[in-house]
Amino acid sequence: MSKQSPIEPALVRELAELLAETDLSEIEVEKGDLRIRVARQTASAAVHYAAPVAAPVMAHAPVAAAPAAAGGGMAPSGKAEAHPGAVPSPMVGTAYRRPSPEAKAFVEIGSQVKAGDKVLLVEAMKTFNEIIAPRAGTVTAILVEDGQPVEYGEALLVIE
Repeated sequence: MSKQSPIEPALVRELAELLAETDLSEIEVEKGDLRIRVARQTASAAVHYAAPVAAPVMAHAPVAAAPAAAGGGMAPSGKAEAHPGAVPSPMVGTAYRRPSPEAKAFVEIGSQVKAGDKVLLVEAMKTFNEIIAPRAGTVTAILVEDGQPVEYGEALLVIE
């Protein structure tokens, strides 16, 4: 399969320079039958994404201890993930207890919820994902602060 118009190395270099100048990760140009895609993979993007997951700011014991004292539903060990009423995070992201900074929280300790009620938001890749109550009951512990990074499977709150 021979092409009538060969790829010009100067064009590829020019596209690569454009990537570097604009800080884009890929660019694609199409003209007739000719299609050129230039992409680059940056290690800093992967490290930047992994940093919040590995950050040691995820201290469960102090967060779980306060709701345990107030609600009486959690063991002082902070092992909320093992609690049968724990609602786990379905993804890595940032948890939000309210729809906007000035709005009221979705739920508080002692709130009655029905299955399907919105209890939190988890933002991942600039998309806000609703976390809904998997069952009806009373919120006995809230294990995340507003704006706290969360991991996949991490307990967000407890519904008993």
